[in-house]
Amino acid sequence: MQEMTFAELDTEMVTMLPSKETLFFNFNWAGIYATNSSLALNAATVLSAANSAAVQTIVVGQG
Repeated sequence: MQEMTFAELDTEMVTMLPSKETLFFNFNWAGIYATNSSLALNAATVLSAANSAAVQTIVVGQG
């Protein structure tokens, strides 16, 4: 850890945070919609295999 000199400390700036009333009306939301679909069919067959690969979709809307 490096120590600061008084001259370096004097150059530091401070910014005040907004009041709680201002932060109260700052809405942030996100709507999320996700689907995961897969289908495999193995009908009327003997000693066979059915494979399926899933497709996933995720949509995020933020406002």
